[in-house]
Amino acid sequence: MDVVNWDGTLSEKDFYLAARTFAEKWKSLNTDFPAWFWVPFRKQPPVSSVEAEGYLSLEKICLPGLSEDDYEQDGHTGDEETSCSESEGPVDSATLVQSTNLEVHYYDFHMVYSYSFKVPVLYFRAYSGDGQPLMLDEIEKELPAFSSKELLESKWTFITQEEHPYLNRPWYKLHPCGTGEWMKLLFMGDAALLKHGNWTETYLASWLSVVGQVVGLKIPRKMLNHYYQS
Repeated sequence: MDVVNWDGTLSEKDFYLAARTFAEKWKSLNTDFPAWFWVPFRKQPPVSSVEAEGYLSLEKICLPGLSEDDYEQDGHTGDEETSCSESEGPVDSATLVQSTNLEVHYYDFHMVYSYSFKVPVLYFRAYSGDGQPLMLDEIEKELPAFSSKELLESKWTFITQEEHPYLNRPWYKLHPCGTGEWMKLLFMGDAALLKHGNWTETYLASWLSVVGQVVGLKIPRKMLNHYYQS
């Protein structure tokens, strides 16, 4: 790939291929972790020329309130995090430790392709055990401390609420403004991302390693090592 002349975006076909590859790699490298899965969804009338239109989904995840010091000690990979479940399960670095609040809150995350910006967008929703949705001010209380600071100071990262493009219900999302620009800078600044013959394989993992930090969602170290050291 000619990174210099690349604008940092993905075609809809590239997103589909990248999403399926990401989900497969995640499942094979992180067998003890909750899996991302592809949700096929064909709109009527279709808005995509790709036959397998849809999105990636990771559901019923717990979000902690980490301090900035905790995050730095954690090394951005979250080896002591766990998923929410009614029974005790394996340690899960893909997801997030339970909140310090007595009431457990759940989060669903979707990777959705933006036809306007031509990049992936992280949609999410939060809800209590009885299914009651959380408002943004409640969500912000559970974000890592550095995330709240980032949301206030960064021109690239801010949360908005709008209708989910497939579910037609209000979801929060990290606005994709500037995503193509910083993805290009990311690839230009790290030659390891281009070691693989197909750069789309590394795109979503690299993208999520950045945007996921804002909401405390981290990629397991094993998966990052696969892309950066193989």
